[in-house]
This record gives sequence, structure tokens and C-alpha cells, in this order.
Amino acid sequence: MNTSALVWFRRDLRCYDHAALYHALRRHQQVYCAFIFDTDILDVLPSRQDRRVEFIQASIAELHDALQAQARQNGAAGGGLIVRHGPAAVCIVQLAKHLGVKEVLTNRDYEPDARARDQQVAQALRIAGIDFSDYKDQVLLECDEVLTGQRRPYSVFTPYKQAWLQKLDSFQLKPYPVERYAHHLAGWSEAGPLPALEELGFQSANLHALPLPTGMRGAHTLLQDFLPRMASYAEARDFPGRKGVSYLSVHLRFGTVSIRELAGVALRQATQGCVGAQTWLSELAWRDFYFMILWHYPRVVSQSFRPEYDCIQWDDAPALWDAWCGARTGYPLIDAAMRQLHQTGYMHNRLRMVVASFLTKDLGIDWRRGERYFAVHLNDYDLAANNGGWQWAASTGCDAQPWFRIFNPVTQSQKIDPEGRFIRRYLPELARVPDKHIHFPAAMKPAEIQACGLHLGVDYPLPIVDHASARERTLKRFGCLKNQPQYGIRSRSANGGDG
Repeated sequence: MNTSALVWFRRDLRCYDHAALYHALRRHQQVYCAFIFDTDILDVLPSRQDRRVEFIQASIAELHDALQAQARQNGAAGGGLIVRHGPAAVCIVQLAKHLGVKEVLTNRDYEPDARARDQQVAQALRIAGIDFSDYKDQVLLECDEVLTGQRRPYSVFTPYKQAWLQKLDSFQLKPYPVERYAHHLAGWSEAGPLPALEELGFQSANLHALPLPTGMRGAHTLLQDFLPRMASYAEARDFPGRKGVSYLSVHLRFGTVSIRELAGVALRQATQGCVGAQTWLSELAWRDFYFMILWHYPRVVSQSFRPEYDCIQWDDAPALWDAWCGARTGYPLIDAAMRQLHQTGYMHNRLRMVVASFLTKDLGIDWRRGERYFAVHLNDYDLAANNGGWQWAASTGCDAQPWFRIFNPVTQSQKIDPEGRFIRRYLPELARVPDKHIHFPAAMKPAEIQACGLHLGVDYPLPIVDHASARERTLKRFGCLKNQPQYGIRSRSANGGDG
């Protein structure tokens, strides 16, 4: 029977090893491909110069060309993307009806709002007599695939990772052979040209000046660059002044690279004893872990994972909040990290932990405010990982650091940026401060300050809080939890940014 289908691309902007595309091509004779610039999402973005929109626009342009080339290579005249701009839940149903397809296929999204949208779409399609199917693609193991012996979700990472690794076999990592059925890709004369960034109401954020390579080619370039460095990842990943991480997180976020491809590379090296590959594979496990938590406990979007932590009284401190946002805290590592975020849309994973701890434990400000701030500014913002990372730092989440463990921003700076290379890159006003004082210039004597040509309080701010005093306030703040059981200390959290 000659049937047709529509594949709805979302967080999966590639045409290889793609679950929904494979199933559509295998089952139907004509397969259309579509992407919707969803105005329900775009219209609420605070800036018309959003790097993520430019990243998506460039990536779908490459995907469009790649689908057309794939079709031609397999003797078909079709291919390409149909792109619409409007409410996704409305556009995709209208398009499916107009094309007369039998089925709409897509890859599963785990965020609460996306799940509600997909339920709405499925119902509207069902009324129209069109099937709706979704598939696992953006994670390795999802939802109920990794559960405890009591068939409950894990809330502690280490046993989850052990169970996750036991299930991570060759079947889970096997790529979907899209190319085998690419001759079923269909073209559509009414598709029209892809919209320019300006037609979407946005302006260029100049990604290539960062640089931030886009699309499948960009992901491939970054992966090839990371492969020879993977062996040193376990040690190098903690130092923001070094090229130690993969920088693939934004590509994982938008699916321009296959998670199965990355895990397969890591697992092959890990089984040969490569510690760096084992550590990187653990980061991919953290990613799945947080997706699983969000799926089972969607309340974590606005509430603490552990409800008893909702009794914490956070401070309303506008001046401190503005200083944190504006990179004016007087703690160089914190300020350099925030400038990195503002200038590039990226922040090193270890810095995300330290910056989040500083906001919640030193400034006493609600983790939800920091999480929302990152949501606006991070290129790789992913609700599951970002929420999990912030709750980890604030001690309100699953398997979080204990509330009495409070990062010292100065000693953290000394450990992970010992020569101040990262600090000086983003805080050039401190360029002449010696290594001994680069982590806390306020400790310098007047003669030392003068020798640097620095005017503290003018060229660079004085510390907005005293860490020792802030620590005592935090211990008192969490006093409502003094009868709660303590959990073991974790060494790090997958807060995004490593890829």
C-alpha cells in the first residue's frame, strides 16, 4: 500500500541515525520532513538576538540541503524540509492534513510543556484520522528503562549509573540505518524557501565570531577535535582555562549529533581502560539521569525534588542579585564565569557548579532565579540538566551535595584556575594582579594594589559579601532541615556544558 507520512523535526536536527525518520522511511512510500519555528516558544524570548535561534536556523538550512542530497543519492527527486513559522501544535496538524499523510512521526520530548503539546497534537490528529507516533532518540535509556529492584525511579546517581551501564549494550547503541530507505523521501512543490532570520523577527548574534560551529558538520568537527583529547578528559575537565571538555553540549541539545554515536565512541574506549572515556560516559549517564527525574517528577521544574527543602526561606536581595548578574561580585572566578556566559552563551561545567553555589549559599538567593537566568543565556540550555544541576548546587535536589557543604569561591578559584589564566581572559582589568592575589584581590595591601595600577572599588568591585559570614548564615538558613537525614557527598554534577 502506497502511504505517506510526515516527520516532525524538533530537538533532532540531523538526517542520520534518526529514530523517527528511520521508522517513517521504512514503513511509508512517501515521507515528508518538517520543522516548525514555534511562536509559542520564540515570542516569549527576551532578546531578538538569541544565539539559539540563529543556531537552529543555520542547522536546519544544512539539514534541508542534506535531506535533498540524500534523496538524490538514492535516486529520488524529493527531500528537503518544509519549514513553517507559527504555533507548532497548530501548524503541524494543518500541514499533516494538507499533505494527506497517514501518520506523523517525531522523537520524544520529556519536558512537561512539550509533553502537553504533543498530547494536544496527538488528539487533534486522531480526530482527523491521522496516527501519531513518537520514539526515543535524544537519550540512551529513558523513563522506566532503568528502575530499582522495587520498580521505582532511582534518586541516587551511582546505583543508577551502575544499572544504566549494565543495560547499555550494542542494541541500545546501534544506529538507525536511515540511508537504506532514503529513496522514500518526498519533495513538495509548495514547500517554499527557508525563512531568513529576519523573517522570524530575529537578528544575527554572530555565532561564527565566538566561534560556535552549527549543524551536523559543526558537531562532527568538534567531535573529531575532542577524540584525541578524550583520554585526558577526567583530569582536564575541571580547569576552565584549558581545552579539556568536548564543547558538544549545544549539539546534544539540538540533536545535530547522535547520542548513540557519542556513547558508542566513549564505550569502546572505556572498555579498553581509558579513564577519560569512562568519565565522559558518566557525564552522558548524568544526562539520562536528569531526563529520567524530570519525566517521573515534573514538579521539580518549580519545586524542590525533596519537598522538605521547600521550607527554606531565601533572601530577596536585589543589590546582590544585580551584582551576580552583572559580574560585579568582587570574586574574580564568579565574575569571569558570568562574563563568559554573557559574551559566549557558554559556561564551563565546573564553573556552573561554583556560580550556582555562590548564588544560593553565599548570597542566599533562590536557586529558581538562577535556573531561569541560565535558561535565558545558555546556548545549551536544557531544562532537565539545568534544573538538576541547580538543585544539586542548592542542596534541594536528588543526590545533591549536603547543605552544609559550601564551596569557597576563593579556594575553588585556586584549585581550578591556579595561574588565573581564565580569570585574566574575561577580567582584563586584573591582568597585572599577581597569581598570588588574582583569586581575591581584596586581600592585597595598599602598596600591592598600587603596584598593579588597580583601583579597587572603581576598576574592580570589592567583595559584596564575606564568605565566612555568608557560610554561617547559610547554615542557619538550612536549620529547618537539622532533623533530616544527610546524604553522601558527590564529587560533581552534570550541569550541562561538557557534552
